[in-house]
Amino acid sequence: MAHAPAGGGHHDPSTDVLTEAAAAFGLLASPARLHIVWALAQGESDVTGLAERVGGALPAVSQHLTKLKLAGLVRSRREGRRQVYLVDDPDVVDVVRLLVGRLTARTTAAELPAPRLHGL
Repeated sequence: MAHAPAGGGHHDPSTDVLTEAAAAFGLLASPARLHIVWALAQGESDVTGLAERVGGALPAVSQHLTKLKLAGLVRSRREGRRQVYLVDDPDVVDVVRLLVGRLTARTTAAELPAPRLHGL
C-alpha cells in the first residue's frame, strides 16, 4: 500500500531538480556573483561596466561571469569588439529580485525612526 506524500499530497522535486537548484544557489552564495546577477537583471552590460558597477577588479568579475555562464545563468553576445552579458535564466532573476527586494525593504523598515506617539 502506497503512502500519500507528506505535505498535503504535494510531491517533492526530483533529485535532479534539487541538485540543479542547489548548484544555482551555490553560485549565488557569493556576494560578488549575486551583485553581478542583480546588475544584469537591470540590463545587459559589458565586463568593464559590470566591474565599475559592482566595484570589482576586471579579472575577478570576468572569472565570476565565466562561472555564471558555465552554469547557464548568464550568456554573452558579441557587439563589435566587446562581449555584452545578459541574464540567461529569467527564473533566477525572479528569485534574486524577490529575495534582494524583500531584504532591502526589511532593512529600510528597520532603519526608519520609530513613530512618535503624541499625547502620551
